[in-house]
Amino acid sequence: MVNPTANIAAMLLQATLNGPLTKLDHAAVPMTLKELAADAVQCVQAGARAFHIHPRDDAGQETLDAAVVDAVVRAVREPHGMPVGVTTGEWIEPDLPRRLAMIGGWTEPAYASVNLSERGALDVMKVLLGTRVGIEAGVWTVADAERLVGSGLHDRVSRVMIEPVAVSRADAVPLVAAIHDVLDRAGARAPRLQHGDGDATWVLIEDAVRRGIDTRIGFEDTLLLPDDQPAASNAELVRAAYDLGAGRDPVS
Repeated sequence: MVNPTANIAAMLLQATLNGPLTKLDHAAVPMTLKELAADAVQCVQAGARAFHIHPRDDAGQETLDAAVVDAVVRAVREPHGMPVGVTTGEWIEPDLPRRLAMIGGWTEPAYASVNLSERGALDVMKVLLGTRVGIEAGVWTVADAERLVGSGLHDRVSRVMIEPVAVSRADAVPLVAAIHDVLDRAGARAPRLQHGDGDATWVLIEDAVRRGIDTRIGFEDTLLLPDDQPAASNAELVRAAYDLGAGRDPVS
């Protein structure tokens, strides 16, 4: 079934530029502020209209420090003006009180992804609700979807990000269908973004296009194009997703 909460004007195509990857994973993974900003411009030209990034400090380590996060977001956003979001990943700062304090100091991200499966996820969401930063509720499993609905926060998020992790291409579409079913039964009205990683990346983008909902693509999710050939850049991945219909006006 096509999602009744789909944006009838246009589906959003988000570019995820780096994730936890480094140049050891792919030489074109952007790391510095200059590289991230330049990469984002190329992705906008290819069809992206939003971004998800993992800010890094001067040593190249992922960080949630407010000064670094705000500076990186400003640098990536400045050349094009598109919304830029970040991660709240538990692995970056396992100490929950410290993680919450860092996140509470953010002012520049348009939104932040919160993985419902992580310890302290609901606490992170509540902190974000007290800031200007929106929430992308990351749902990996049916249990995550049920937890989100049970929290009562499902209609206070900017977006529900349906993102099964490390599932096969064969299992991916049935899993997201079950997740959508939980959200539909709860009457969840927040926009939905659906994506996968690895082997399931492209089949879930195609399914998102069929559903008429937002999706994303970038090195964080896959290094391969739909034909399994290595991608030269994030922009090449974005263009491939756009050519499949992602990010386009569904009536055009």
